[in-house]
Amino acid sequence: MTFKELDLLEPILNALHTQGYTSPTPIQEQAIPKVLKGKDIMGCAQTGTGKTAAFAIPILQRLQTTKNTDQKRVIRALIVTPTRELAIQIDESFKDYGKNLKLQSAVIFGGVNQTSQVNRLRAGVDILVATPGRLLDLVGQRHINLRNLEIFVLDEADRMLDMGFIHDVKKIIKLIPEKRQTLFFSATMPKEITSLANSILTNPSHVAVTPVSSTAETIQQEMYFVDTENKKNLLIEVLNSNNIETALVFTRTKHGADKLVKILNRNQIKSEAIHGNKSQNARQNALNNFKNKSLRVLVATDIAARGIDIDQLEFVVNYDIPNIPETYVHRIGRTGRAGASGKAVSFCNTEEQAYVKDIQKLIGLTIPVVSNHSFPATGKVAAKKEQAPRFKKRFPERKKDNSRV
Repeated sequence: MTFKELDLLEPILNALHTQGYTSPTPIQEQAIPKVLKGKDIMGCAQTGTGKTAAFAIPILQRLQTTKNTDQKRVIRALIVTPTRELAIQIDESFKDYGKNLKLQSAVIFGGVNQTSQVNRLRAGVDILVATPGRLLDLVGQRHINLRNLEIFVLDEADRMLDMGFIHDVKKIIKLIPEKRQTLFFSATMPKEITSLANSILTNPSHVAVTPVSSTAETIQQEMYFVDTENKKNLLIEVLNSNNIETALVFTRTKHGADKLVKILNRNQIKSEAIHGNKSQNARQNALNNFKNKSLRVLVATDIAARGIDIDQLEFVVNYDIPNIPETYVHRIGRTGRAGASGKAVSFCNTEEQAYVKDIQKLIGLTIPVVSNHSFPATGKVAAKKEQAPRFKKRFPERKKDNSRV
């Protein structure tokens, strides 16, 4: 199927062609026709599946083909998303796909002075992309009026829950018109998220791709067993011996990310970190440098990296094994997108073996082990590395480590 077969407007098709897009991804093929018909959507999809375009393209078409009854430009579509980085990227997508239309979009998020954002709102916008806190702040200051809203998108709902935004989301829902089209997206569907979806959707159409337990077939996965003190040396070896142009490296903590960046830069591997303690400008600059390849390695914590969308990212490193198996799937899903090939390697020390077992149980396969490297693990890890994993029940207390991210 091509985008042309989805009955899209010529200006949108031309914009997609400019971006190099000709065929929709599975979720776009499922969702776009339903959104164009005005249906509510319950979408179960991870980042990297083409989810943003699945709602952005039909929203642009619906707003373009229905008249604004107000004499001035008002907010007709609202997209609420958990992180600044994701909000910026969604706004960029609206601008890319709508470049040949007269619709205006804007993005607002916390952590920066609100003046420029308020000035942008005063100029009038049709589509607003926002993080929950800043949205509620500006609504409270009467800079934002949502009474004309026609389409509401809640993106990354499960991450909203993880980051403690669910109460803000419920406040936002009370501020918007009851008569509206609602598009709801989440990578996972825990009980509280399912309950929220049921409370705000009306006879929704369900779209689902790539369940959270699956990993892209195009991603080559490898496991290295290594002692903690040698992880830094192994990373340098892997980066230098595999002719890797750029790599996204995940650490468990903010301190760990900063420490690793210093080590890499001392070894002439240009690196920067993004995490919650970095300013918005610093995070965005690091991301831009990584995208334009003036930066070789981007070191990130999970929350800071959520929603990062980087075209043709070929290499992801789990420097620290995540203590929640689903996080592993999210991390390696940064590569191997839209059918492209990718590689994900993980460094496992003695303490992280239990996490690996949980991951392998979730994804339903044993991750191949690379043993011929310069820093093989000693002791228990080395003895067990060639054995097939034995699966044990995951213990809830491991989730407590996430508070450090």
